[in-house]
Amino acid sequence: MVVFASVSFVNAQQPAAEQPTNPNAPKINFEQKVINYGEIAYAANSEREFTFTNTGKEPLILTNVRASCGCTTPMWTREPVAPGESGVIKVKYDTKRVGNFSKTITVQSNATNGTVTLQIKGKVGPKPTEQTQPTKSNASKVSKSS
Repeated sequence: MVVFASVSFVNAQQPAAEQPTNPNAPKINFEQKVINYGEIAYAANSEREFTFTNTGKEPLILTNVRASCGCTTPMWTREPVAPGESGVIKVKYDTKRVGNFSKTITVQSNATNGTVTLQIKGKVGPKPTEQTQPTKSNASKVSKSS
């Protein structure tokens, strides 16, 4: 007599339990996520600011802020931002690069919405050409030779 035994296996990979959300965790809210420079002059001041507020109940800490290229330099609040308080991320684009631009700034923090992407865009005008003004000595030579 042959007896068949059936063995059932329990899936060793059970779905990961969701991490409970901290109801007091910091949350970062930006006034705006896109800054449009519009048309900006060559070599013009390009500093702009992204303002954010911690709408959570614990201190907000920005752990990293990085730009998509070396032509954009971010500077940010390094101290923890208390609940209800605001902070600033300053960005500066290299306006000695003629033409359209669109760059991203990635903000990482301990907030529930931990990674936020910001954008700057616009168009840098052409490099001005140097025009020489006639000097008195050149002007007199021109008028005498006419």
